[in-house]
Amino acid sequence: MKILFNRILYGTILIIGMVILNFSLFFLSPGDPTNLYFSPRVKKEQLQMMKQKMGVDRSWFVQLKNWCFHIAKGDLGYSWAKHRPVAEILKEAIPATLQLTILALIINLTLGCVIGMIAGINSKSWFGKIINLTTIVTYSVPIFLLALFLIYLFSLKLTIFPPSGMNSFLLEGAGFWFKFWDRARHIFLPVLTLSVIGAAATSRYVEEQVKAVLKQDYIRMAIAKGLTKKQVYFSHAFKNAILPVLTLLGMYFPFLLGSAFVVEVIFAWPGMGRMTFEAIFSKDYPVLMAANLIAGIMVIAGNLISDLLYRFFDPRIQIK
Repeated sequence: MKILFNRILYGTILIIGMVILNFSLFFLSPGDPTNLYFSPRVKKEQLQMMKQKMGVDRSWFVQLKNWCFHIAKGDLGYSWAKHRPVAEILKEAIPATLQLTILALIINLTLGCVIGMIAGINSKSWFGKIINLTTIVTYSVPIFLLALFLIYLFSLKLTIFPPSGMNSFLLEGAGFWFKFWDRARHIFLPVLTLSVIGAAATSRYVEEQVKAVLKQDYIRMAIAKGLTKKQVYFSHAFKNAILPVLTLLGMYFPFLLGSAFVVEVIFAWPGMGRMTFEAIFSKDYPVLMAANLIAGIMVIAGNLISDLLYRFFDPRIQIK
């Protein structure tokens, strides 16, 4: 319990620091949200009234205090561009982003661990070298280029999966399984784009861990006792090699959220990435600050879960 309390305390301090930095960056950024309404027909007095209504004419401290006060009450503000509460926009965007990131994380770790284990066992053979080269090339591909290639191959040439969107039109009245299949077809390419590059990185990490574990004395002892290769690899080597991979969970959250920004824009997926993209061009500061806050909390929570899982699977690890 002490470890959990300390980690939550550290996370809370990080969130407070993130809130201050997040607000300060937008406060100091050039431009003004009222510029969107600038026109020869709009008088300066009207623009000034809009600034007062938005509250952007006040000092840094007053605006920060008001924003923190509203956040403490659960009020994330009001969108200047969409004229809706930010909480309502996030309720629509967050589930869509979580669908992508959670599925991508599962595929990433599963595929990466399997490929890394195979590559580590066969590291000295031509088969292992081919896997090694393939993962290096895959990891080097920019995510936007991979997304465009998958759209070209599977949507334009093979016409198997839709190139964009979350659902097809005219789904009203359709059955559950039809809607499920339709969602699966739409989500396949975005998830594949997010997971492939991450799986290549995971496989490289797992491969090095497997190669290091196979050189340990207890592996030689297990082989000397007459255990089969399957027992040695999966009961001894894989269990010990997979443990450090748990620490990657904390790093994958910011990677997936950052990559989702690009993927959601390319595939027109209505998640946090696309929402943030639209808010940037409309200078919708309340939406941007709320999106950064939620993303930061997700990253901190991911690191917390990673630390706790690491200690759960290996009690020898001491986390202060």
